[in-house]
Amino acid sequence: MKKFDVVLILGFLGAVLFSDFSGVNRTLESIKSDVLRMHILANSDSEEDQALKLKVRDRLLECSEDIFGGADSLEEMKKKAGTKLDKINSIVGEVIHENGYNYSSEAELVNMDFDTREYGEITMPAGKYDALRITIGEAEGHNWWCVMYPPLCIPAAENVEGDTDTAEDYFKADQVDMMEHPEDYEIRFKCLDVFKKIKNKLKF
Repeated sequence: MKKFDVVLILGFLGAVLFSDFSGVNRTLESIKSDVLRMHILANSDSEEDQALKLKVRDRLLECSEDIFGGADSLEEMKKKAGTKLDKINSIVGEVIHENGYNYSSEAELVNMDFDTREYGEITMPAGKYDALRITIGEAEGHNWWCVMYPPLCIPAAENVEGDTDTAEDYFKADQVDMMEHPEDYEIRFKCLDVFKKIKNKLKF
């Protein structure tokens, strides 16, 4: 085979791979940008501090209608959360003191890294997401998290279940497929990471 033919074939394969990676990347980034997560960090991993974390979670979810009610879009929910950070922190503080602790707490809107997390039948890919982050005390314990928008938070004891029907109402078909069948994308995720590293190295 002539060198020119090899170059053409490699170029064609590169174009196909680039197209596939681009499609996967677009879907991945769209999932990250269409979500607002809640992230609660316990003071420590002691049994008492972890129980307190879950009590904070329960109270916040009970008050979610008061905090987020009327938010029909992601931007509206972020705006409501941003204007009610003091109220959210006050609710957290009440729970802390009701249970006999004097921990400090902080509620803030952040863009932060998350590992890949299973959420019932849904898997949220790793990456940076906007989140309502609540820290309790030293915030050195395991966290609890869920997806506030779309409204998928269904707590069950210490676990969280993903509302698949709601997910299908809010996300596009390719996004739902990626979240429900992450095993089909694992190799492409790894290849995408390699592709991004090569692309970054080629930048001047």
